[in-house]
Amino acid sequence: MKKSGILNRHLSGALAALGHTDLVVVCDVGLPIPEGPTVVDLSFRAGVPSFAEVLTGLLAELETEGATAASEVHEANPECGALLASRFPGLRLVPHEELKALTHRSRLVVRTGEARPYANVVLRCGVPF
Repeated sequence: MKKSGILNRHLSGALAALGHTDLVVVCDVGLPIPEGPTVVDLSFRAGVPSFAEVLTGLLAELETEGATAASEVHEANPECGALLASRFPGLRLVPHEELKALTHRSRLVVRTGEARPYANVVLRCGVPF
């Protein structure tokens, strides 16, 4: 059995298959999930695992070159807004409807147990060199 890193075999395999510029959505339990991308649903119950826990784990395993969130996050969910701003200094903000449209272009959706609004981000994969 894998000793460290991401233990969920579905998530680990999906991350290994990603390439440069692929989009990954990390979302709360309320974001509509489109048909098409691989979906790894980690939600166990409301708040478990949290958006912050999942994002931290993913960023330890995934090279990113950009991130996009809903512009409403700072007002509707200040804690999540602060987390995203601290992790992504060049965070791109778009209206929530545009963020939902971006999910249709994603290759992977990771659903957390987060039950607070606007705890969503679209990550653009980078390369480690």
